[in-house]
This record gives sequence, structure tokens and C-alpha cells, in this order.
Amino acid sequence: MTDPSAQGERLQKVLAAAGVASRRVVEDMIVAGRIEVDGRVVTELGTRIRPDARVTVDGTAVQLDTTKRYLMLNKPTGVVSTMRDEQGRRDLREFTDRIDERVYNVGRLDADTSGLLLLTNDGELAHVLAHPSFGVEKTYVAKVRGAVDQRVIRRLLDGFELDDGEIHADAARVVGRPSQGHSMVELTLHSGRNRIVRRMLDHVGHPVVELVRRSFGPLHLGTLRSGHVRELTSMERGAILTLSRSQP
Repeated sequence: MTDPSAQGERLQKVLAAAGVASRRVVEDMIVAGRIEVDGRVVTELGTRIRPDARVTVDGTAVQLDTTKRYLMLNKPTGVVSTMRDEQGRRDLREFTDRIDERVYNVGRLDADTSGLLLLTNDGELAHVLAHPSFGVEKTYVAKVRGAVDQRVIRRLLDGFELDDGEIHADAARVVGRPSQGHSMVELTLHSGRNRIVRRMLDHVGHPVVELVRRSFGPLHLGTLRSGHVRELTSMERGAILTLSRSQP
């Protein structure tokens, strides 16, 4: 626990600078017990915190280090998820060269898969969220061959064996109606195994024609256009920081 008498900035000043609220409003939050520092509720207005303290407001993490950048890219197909491709293919530098800080991608998307990719210079967060054991929930929308019915959806939910072990979707549904020999399927899962969505849908007899990742943990692609990058909002930053800190 941070010692209230320790050297550092006053909590209300730090949170006001972080854009949480005005100092007066932050003081009210402190007195109301809505703020935690390093896992413990703080109610003393004189509390000072270290620069590396972990602060939450109503259970949501607050970004104190303003040098950290968190961005969302809607990666187009044909782009590999690396900062420098030795084979000369399109890579992420096309979208990150205009960013002052040196950022990296959190996890990967196949070259032929489009959608949400998180970019950051926060190495600790990137390591946690990309680690296979963490299992961030991801949602994909796939255009597949054939008419997908509820029996196929049930197989995806119940699970089956692939070459590298058992797998099942956390959620699955058909989006709309089949058209011109294709169906749209929305699939949610935690697994980060290689090309897992394509392999699952191929296994149930509906090969993927197009695949886009619509969400990554609490982040949603929304209306961000293909090839565009934007900063995360303060709420999105808080949500992704909270998720990364939930790792035991």
C-alpha cells in the first residue's frame, strides 16, 4: 500500500492531470471511497502516490503514465502483422511511421484476415495480453461457403478435436440469411492458436472466404475504416488497462 506520508504527488492532483475529473470532484471521489491505490481503498485527502502506483476509480484502471500510447488499427487484408517483413510484403510500418512513439502490435492477425489490432508502446501490457495463457476474448465475423444451420452452430459451441487439441467457441451465431452460396457467422473465443477460426470453420465444412476481427477484449472496431488508426478513448484505455491487470 502506498504510504500517505510518502514522497510523491497528491492523489487528487495526479488524477486531475490524468483527466479523471477536477480536483474538487476527485476529492469527493476519495472521500466516498471510490478510489483504490495499489489494491486498497484510499479515503485520506492528503494521500501522495508514487509514479508507478496502480490507481483505479470505481474499479477501472487509470492511465497515469502519459508517455504510453494505445491505438486501434483496422488492419486491411494483405498486410502482415510485423513491423518489418523480410520478404518485402506490406507490413505495419505503413500505419505506424506517422506515429511519433515507437509502437508495436499486441498479438497478430493473418495477412488474409482484417480487423482490430491493438498498437502500443506499453511493453508490460502487450506482453500480458498477447500471452497465450491469458486468453483475451476475441470476436470474428466470417463469410463462409455454404448455408450454415443451427446444427453447425451447435458443433462449434460443443467443440471438437483438431490436430493441436480440443477447441470450442464461447459464442457462435449466424448473421442474416445465406446469400449467393455464402453465410455470415459471428464467432467468439479465447484461443490464440494459429488460424484457429479458419480451421474451426473448415472442420465443420464451411471454409472461410473472408474474415474480420471485430473485437479484442473490451475494444470494438466500430466504424473505424480499413487502414485507419485512432487513439483509444479514455474509457477504452481504462478498460484495456483493467483487463491487463486482472492477470494473477
